[in-house]
Amino acid sequence: MDDKIKSPGPGIFARAYGRFVTAATYLQCPLLLIIRLYWGWQFFLAGKGKLSHLDKTTDFFQSIHIPLPHLNAVFVSLSECIGGILLMMGLGTRAVAALLAADMIVAFLTADIESVKHIWNDSDKFVSAAPFLFLLACSILVAFGPGKISLDGLIIRLRRNGPT
Repeated sequence: MDDKIKSPGPGIFARAYGRFVTAATYLQCPLLLIIRLYWGWQFFLAGKGKLSHLDKTTDFFQSIHIPLPHLNAVFVSLSECIGGILLMMGLGTRAVAALLAADMIVAFLTADIESVKHIWNDSDKFVSAAPFLFLLACSILVAFGPGKISLDGLIIRLRRNGPT
């Protein structure tokens, strides 16, 4: 009888990790759907709020020296409102998310410039600034797309399979 206990070897860990990765991959579509629905709704509400108080939005844009404040207030408000709806539907997701990410970068560089100035020495201030999570959500959607549970995904499947 052999007194040595056999070690499981590296193969068992590689297989277990492979199973974990496969299982985690199934979470991508629901996670992207949740991000789209939640942050799309948040963008919609932000845009609607700006549209509802366009005079205050224009005044604020003027106070932070955004050129053509009224025109930009209308553009940003509509972009966030319509963009939020499109994100929720998953239609044109990467392009819409890129546009909204640019909106958030401008927000950082104008309304939250202090948090950007301290990105390296006070990162908590940067990540707790209002535009941060909006920008993070948009970056995820630009990089990974809307997922299969979206109109973009449906369009891709229909184009792949052809007319029925």
